[in-house]
Amino acid sequence: MIKKILIADDHHVVRIGTAMILEKNFDDFEIHFAETYGEAKQKIETEKFDLVILDIELPGSLLKSMVKEIKNISEEILILIFTSYKENIALQYIEEGANGFLNKQSDPEIFVKAVEALFKDGFYYTSETIASLMKGNAGKKTSDILSERELQVFNLLAKGNGNLEIANTLNIEESTVGTYKRRIYQKLKITNLVELLEIYNEMH
Repeated sequence: MIKKILIADDHHVVRIGTAMILEKNFDDFEIHFAETYGEAKQKIETEKFDLVILDIELPGSLLKSMVKEIKNISEEILILIFTSYKENIALQYIEEGANGFLNKQSDPEIFVKAVEALFKDGFYYTSETIASLMKGNAGKKTSDILSERELQVFNLLAKGNGNLEIANTLNIEESTVGTYKRRIYQKLKITNLVELLEIYNEMH
């Protein structure tokens, strides 16, 4: 299955370099470009993309508000923030719903690893970002971190329901359950069901 990727960056060198790394390491990607936020938004509205690699300094940028806006247009899309800014601003974007954050100075190997992780796990964070996230969430209750709908999915997952059963119970699409599941894992900083159960048991 071919994945469609949108590289949204106003620097020609970055667009071409990023595309070359992707083409060299992956066979099943179709790559598109946008030079402004307006162009990126228009493309996401008219075509279905699997991943947007987003520079936060794009012309027309709304900074972190772009993340919510893009997710409102396409709930399933993965967003990798690709920027020259340091890790310390990553939290703001992740809290808005970004699936990953990577500095443009990163090695190509790290970039490839990030894209692989996004498609496999639904998120990619460096160890520095994870450390900041853990600090930010320390002492926060699960019910404060998750939205009401995410909490419903969380409880159903903990009780052993699969995606299809959850979709039927909550009367939503099965693919939407997958999106909620990714968000839950992302927000709780977990990667599997065993860790989810541990959190669930601590709550009850």
